[in-house]
Amino acid sequence: MHNSTSNGISDLTNGSKAGSLQNGQSLSKPPTQPLSSVLSELFQDNITAKILHAAESGLQNNNPPLAYPEYVPQTGTDAGSYVLREKSFWTCGFFPGSIYSLIERLVKFPQASAGGENKRQLLKQLLTLGGAWSDPLHDYAKRTDTHDMSFMIQPSMRVRWEVLHDTAALESIITAARSLHTRYNAKVGAIRSWDVLSQDGVEIASMTQDFLVIIDSMCNLDLLYYAAAQTGQAELAEAATTHAKCLIKALLRKETDAPIGRTMYSTTHVVNFDPRDGSIKEKRTGQGYAASSTWARGQAWGILGYSQTYNWTKDAEFLDAAIGLAEYFIFRLLNSPDCVEVSVSGQNRTKGRYVPLWDFDAPIDESAPLRDSSAGIIAANGMLVLSQALAGRASYDLSQRYRSMAVRIVQDTLDFSLAREKAKVSLTSDGSFVSQDLDTNAHFEAILKNATANHNAKDWKRYWDHGLVYADYYLIEFGNRLLKMGLV
Repeated sequence: MHNSTSNGISDLTNGSKAGSLQNGQSLSKPPTQPLSSVLSELFQDNITAKILHAAESGLQNNNPPLAYPEYVPQTGTDAGSYVLREKSFWTCGFFPGSIYSLIERLVKFPQASAGGENKRQLLKQLLTLGGAWSDPLHDYAKRTDTHDMSFMIQPSMRVRWEVLHDTAALESIITAARSLHTRYNAKVGAIRSWDVLSQDGVEIASMTQDFLVIIDSMCNLDLLYYAAAQTGQAELAEAATTHAKCLIKALLRKETDAPIGRTMYSTTHVVNFDPRDGSIKEKRTGQGYAASSTWARGQAWGILGYSQTYNWTKDAEFLDAAIGLAEYFIFRLLNSPDCVEVSVSGQNRTKGRYVPLWDFDAPIDESAPLRDSSAGIIAANGMLVLSQALAGRASYDLSQRYRSMAVRIVQDTLDFSLAREKAKVSLTSDGSFVSQDLDTNAHFEAILKNATANHNAKDWKRYWDHGLVYADYYLIEFGNRLLKMGLV
């Protein structure tokens, strides 16, 4: 459905409809147990042990690293071990980011961190590993051939600057923002995302006649705002704001929940502009099912990106976008077919409702629905940011709505997708920490399973149902956000 209506969602910020869903249902009440109990797996040694192992093993014959962890197959000969991707790939920043998210947690929230009485030793090891994995990314701050500058630079460099006061990290952040700004086109009013879209039967590659922009780009704007705030270079923030407004028109589709009349927004993944006049040439998908479908991770990038953009600008248009995107994500979770729910053996309950399908409109194998756990975790981070923004506007009911849903998504994801092959950190006789599998016959290097990087039928590289580096990064970040909010 893509029904345009005149009913805006600005009125929702007064909290008047905060508890309602389609057909008058109510959003599940917040957990009665403390979040530290409900989401206890976020703070277990298993998280640190998985990152520690992957960090050390990944440097073997790869130091300094030329390849970075990307995904962990769940089946096949390589099942359980990280597949490394070339350093230039857009995901290179997430694994160093996971290390630095744990470093930030150790420094700021030692009570929620592994290491026992030897936290300084664990911190020392993580700092060494973090440097090994992030130092090679300094040079990437100069790249002008990609829009993924925030994904590559900020996960590690923001912590290196804000927690460790590393001035070289701040310089790389600023350089990366300037590099990203070179891809801005004033006639389009946007930043070029991809230089090329190459699929079976699709080749879009002209730098003079094509201008590809994707919804994921919303999560790279935070870099521009941060650098602008650090330097006073207003043109960086202005480009980000113009880009965000452009994408509301180009990539957001109005949807209506008819029984209530609430306007929501679904997303198109890719738009191709004419760089000469800014007109739209075509819309496509890169990783989703179809141009007209709603790719779950794209929707999640939109929630997080517009929530962050509102926080920087306080522009109500971006708040409306974030709310509408979040509402549609929730709507599709609740209206997914019953086959997404799996009975829990020995318990009178199911799990899996809140672990999203990889694309909300793709055909479904009812015996084994294909999901994307990373989409849910990214959306949950976005809803938590949105919840904070709404609390700042005294929209407390609506703030509670998105906070509760964020927790529900992560809780269900931990229940459904947390790898049962767990690990622990142990102190050796020489005083250093090592990672050990709890079951020596069960090894899986990612924290979560059931992610889908790309299942587009026309793409040259399709892979699905695996662990994924940015699913784990955003899972750790969700725990850190809760700690910073004082909720755990």
